[in-house]
Amino acid sequence: MKKLLGRAFLGLLGWKPEGAAPTDPKLVLIAAPHTSNLDALLLVALSWVFGVEISFLMKHSWFRGPLGPISRAVGGVPVRRHLRENLVRQMVQLFQERERFVLVVPAEGTRGRAPYWKSGFYQIARAANVPVYFGYLDFGRKRGGFGRKLVLTGDVKADMDVVRAFYADKQGRHPENAGPIRLREEDVVEVPRS
Repeated sequence: MKKLLGRAFLGLLGWKPEGAAPTDPKLVLIAAPHTSNLDALLLVALSWVFGVEISFLMKHSWFRGPLGPISRAVGGVPVRRHLRENLVRQMVQLFQERERFVLVVPAEGTRGRAPYWKSGFYQIARAANVPVYFGYLDFGRKRGGFGRKLVLTGDVKADMDVVRAFYADKQGRHPENAGPIRLREEDVVEVPRS
């Protein structure tokens, strides 16, 4: 039923899925570009079409009252950002507890332009020892789906070069809101020890 609903929603908007579903039972899925609220709806529809059960981080307040069951049904994982809990540790624990876990991370961290991507997707995948897959929405072609798999090496610049190459031709709904595909960690210069 979800597959039909997903296809119908995408069809109404003129979108087509492409690629193949990820084969790993546990992975971090980059969701990019992320420049509009419509991105989340398209992502859920694509996941239904491909039969991939996704989970994504949401403010814990979305899990109160009547929105709670809906938030859980679409794969929401509550996050208490105001408590200084270690998010990476929380996510690693979920990867350890579950047989299957596809964690979606909008690496840009915001729908507006930002100078850097958030490195959470990278830190979580490394700490949980799971691969990263490239989820994408290309508003220029009205196509979306799942791209390649990347096993992170720990060489942040080299890994991000692969990420940049993949997303170079993907256009968000509001291209002016897309910032550079770069992690702050790439600009850290190590001082030689004397």
